[in-house]
Amino acid sequence: MIELRNFVDSDINSIAIYANNINVSRYMASRMPYPYTKADAIWWVETGSKEQGLNYAIDLDGKCIGVVSVRFGDLEIQYSAEIGYWIAEDHWGKGIGTEAVSKMTDHIFSEMKTVRLSAPVYSPNKGSMRVLEKCGYTLEAIHRKAVFKSDEFLDEHVFVKFRS
Repeated sequence: MIELRNFVDSDINSIAIYANNINVSRYMASRMPYPYTKADAIWWVETGSKEQGLNYAIDLDGKCIGVVSVRFGDLEIQYSAEIGYWIAEDHWGKGIGTEAVSKMTDHIFSEMKTVRLSAPVYSPNKGSMRVLEKCGYTLEAIHRKAVFKSDEFLDEHVFVKFRS
């Protein structure tokens, strides 16, 4: 069982280690740097995680093993938000991503004015697509060749879930 919580200084080392993994970074937006350094983790815990949206550590037995975040829209899209997440590779395939996304989704729909949550997923990231489907998200669109990362074009699959 995981807990979603705010970041603390003791998360810096685990974030620096877990995020500095090409298999984690490969399908993340480029705002998450790779290689990921301890300085990046310090910035994230002390500043970045507090700057935009809602960002939680995914805590397993007192240790941060990933991040789940929501970026909120404004103006015309003030009732829409985007969810994103990453999990340390050692913890893939154990239901942790599904639990984290489910908990964050429930929190957003019960505590915020958000009506629509979306999650963009790059085409090769089948594991993330399965996580979203298990959490009740549905595929809304496929944006062909919408992403250029690591010298290749990727399709962006957009999954959505609406407040009941």
